[in-house]
Amino acid sequence: MGLLTGSASFMRFTIEGELPENFWDFVAERVVAHSFVDIDDNIEEYSIGWVSVTNMFDSEFAYSSYAAGDYVVLSMRADERKVSPAVLKKFTMKEEERIKKEKQIPKLPRSARLEIKERVRAELVRKSAPVPAVYDLCWNLAEGTLLFFSTSKKAMLQLEELFRETFDLSIILQIPWTTALHLVDEDLVAGLDELRPAILI
Repeated sequence: MGLLTGSASFMRFTIEGELPENFWDFVAERVVAHSFVDIDDNIEEYSIGWVSVTNMFDSEFAYSSYAAGDYVVLSMRADERKVSPAVLKKFTMKEEERIKKEKQIPKLPRSARLEIKERVRAELVRKSAPVPAVYDLCWNLAEGTLLFFSTSKKAMLQLEELFRETFDLSIILQIPWTTALHLVDEDLVAGLDELRPAILI
């Protein structure tokens, strides 16, 4: 579930680093520079980048669609060509059997089997369609926080890397203690250090 759905799961991050001057010009340049590049018509195995939160096919961001008041809203899209291990094993064994019959030998050497496996994998990857994954995010500029609408560890690692490459800023996953820092008054912050775990029975 994403930002524009009725219900959603999300993780909250803190943005670390200083925002540059002329921030919106900076965002416009960086978002386009790291926008998603389609791999449907080539043989690349993987592509990741930004797309519009309202349209996974919009990587040009007409009219600065990522800007929403004091927020930056984007979707991270990652397309990957995958080959099932079971499918790879099947076609590798099939090719091995074909070669053994052709050469009339009972067994292939290990080096030949590895070469066959890599060749078969490359052929299967070329024939497979990229599988898309799209994750929404909402960056609150005033609070320096970011909501990422996924709980997948892999997706969060991808976000951390892409966000750093795009904006030269780091994101840190908020735990309850760091979340409380954003919610309580400054005079109560010192009291957070004195909190200790409790067993409630």
